[in-house]
Amino acid sequence: MLTAGEVAGLIVAMFWAILVCFLAMVLVKLARLLTETTKMVSDLSNRVTPLLEDVTVTVNETNRQLVTVDAIARDVKQVSGQAAKLSGITQTLVTGPLIKLSAILTGIGRAWQARKGGRKAIRR
Repeated sequence: MLTAGEVAGLIVAMFWAILVCFLAMVLVKLARLLTETTKMVSDLSNRVTPLLEDVTVTVNETNRQLVTVDAIARDVKQVSGQAAKLSGITQTLVTGPLIKLSAILTGIGRAWQARKGGRKAIRR
């Protein structure tokens, strides 16, 4: 028959064997997980590289378009400045003579009325 110490040793050895088997299963699953993770990272790397190249092409095209838009904006600014100058010149050339013409016509009208109706028309 077994003594109490031998039974206790046997129980400890069985628990130790169960623990080792459990840890071995955990390590096997962990190894599989690491293998799958490595495969996924490799696959992701293979997919990301073309995407990054596409993004680079897109950014370069966007920069090229922005340069074009900047040139257009400069041209529009220049044209609007020239249009403002032209508007000012037109206003000066047209408004001044129109005011003078209006004054002359008003004077002629008052003179005509003064001749026609006497001095009352002038005093208005």
